[in-house]
Amino acid sequence: MQYSNSKYWDFGAPIAGILLTLSFAPFDYSGFALVALVFLFACWQGISARRAALRGYLFGLGAFGSGVSWVYISMHDFGGAGVLGASLLTALFAAFWAMFPSLAGYSWVKTNPGNKRAVRIILLPAIWILVEYLRGYWVLNGFPWLHIAYSQLEAPLAGYIPVLGVYGTGFMVALTASVVLEIFDGAIRAERPASPEFLRGFRLEQLMLIMMLAALWGTGGWLRDVTWTHEIGQPLRVSLIQGNIAQDQKWRPENKINTLLKYKRMTEEHWDSNVIIWPETAIPAYLDQVKDGFLVPLVNDALRHNTDLIISVPVQESTPKKNFNAVITMGKEEGMYRKTHLLPFGEYLPLQPLSGFVLNMINIRLGNFTPGAVNQPLLKAAGYPFITLICYEDVFGELSVRGLPDAAYLVNVTNDGWFGDSIEPYQHLQMARMRAMETGRFLLRATNTGITAVVSPKGEIVNQAPLFQETALTGTITPMGGMTPYAEWGDQPVIGVLFILLLGLSGYGRLFKLKCRAH
Repeated sequence: MQYSNSKYWDFGAPIAGILLTLSFAPFDYSGFALVALVFLFACWQGISARRAALRGYLFGLGAFGSGVSWVYISMHDFGGAGVLGASLLTALFAAFWAMFPSLAGYSWVKTNPGNKRAVRIILLPAIWILVEYLRGYWVLNGFPWLHIAYSQLEAPLAGYIPVLGVYGTGFMVALTASVVLEIFDGAIRAERPASPEFLRGFRLEQLMLIMMLAALWGTGGWLRDVTWTHEIGQPLRVSLIQGNIAQDQKWRPENKINTLLKYKRMTEEHWDSNVIIWPETAIPAYLDQVKDGFLVPLVNDALRHNTDLIISVPVQESTPKKNFNAVITMGKEEGMYRKTHLLPFGEYLPLQPLSGFVLNMINIRLGNFTPGAVNQPLLKAAGYPFITLICYEDVFGELSVRGLPDAAYLVNVTNDGWFGDSIEPYQHLQMARMRAMETGRFLLRATNTGITAVVSPKGEIVNQAPLFQETALTGTITPMGGMTPYAEWGDQPVIGVLFILLLGLSGYGRLFKLKCRAH
């Protein structure tokens, strides 16, 4: 493949990155993910490693510059940064994450086995997903935004989600792009003068690649109809409270009483529900400040109506002094979950002291929370244990399977009010939907300003509240039991296999190049 030497491909790389963003919510042009990857993989062929790294970086700038532009809103509108400071931080944020597509391009050229098609088809998707895993799991506590699998929730490849999770499904997307590229490359080569023997072999190769794609997508479509879990109880009536408290008003002392009264009123209107859920840090005060005077009378009313409350509230411990982002259950059974996976630059500051120095210079003050223990007991409501995911935790598949098979459903409380009327709430809901698909459980998602939703075990949105409206979303769910293959295995088998493939195929590629040089 030598057709990508032209410098004009450099200009197409950021455009392809923008196309990738358009494959995610709220745009949902899932086919654009394949178009973007096919273009990117094509422009990495037949060039130097440095140029592949440059094109990968330009692609990343287009993708993250458009796909996570909502960072500016959180910094400027609610974080206190000026226009210049917020713009600079947003640009640095996109520039940092753009390094990962750049790393994938550089690694690909360095391990490319030349004209060994079978190796090339598998190796490139393996590199892409391993770099996604590095970004989404390890670096700065993980940032899995814009992982390609999330673009395919409505496509046939979504059938792989309860089996292989986000990284295995992402590999199927990248493998599709790699195969399509080989088909296009073969079509280009077929236009050149060639012997009859070459053309017969070419046609056979192309047919095998097309059959491979048909099998890949056909299997995914078939898997979408497979039900991995089963009902274990009677339907439950649930109400999710979306208070719609503006982020810049939420923590003002003069608004505290009105906020508490609003949630109390909206709760009392739904005592006919088995479970009522409030969004992340719905209470703008520490638990010990509101427990006796506000929560205890409320829970007494809940007990009279046979209703359980799931409430998110910050918790402060004095010896030693620690702050936790927590969820409590109040009703027939009481418990507390402390958030384990904290949000970098939102709930704690990594890269100290540099990050703190920079944020202090531009006058941004952020939270200072402590992570909770990893193996906390499951909370229970309406007689069933459930998995608790606070805000950012819903973008990590390994957190959603930690309490299985005991948990009967998932509860996610979050606050996307930090990002205003942007694409972020839609992207965040899309990622949360995958957790329902991976576990085969209903997901109850209560948010401050939206998007509050009830999601089925198939990832379908059963009920959804509009953005920026005070709403009590009521729906019905069924407790679920059993295990999906992904819940049994997690991410590690997929990552392990891809890593072994990378070592084996890249080693083969180096050996092949050495033999070519020897001749």
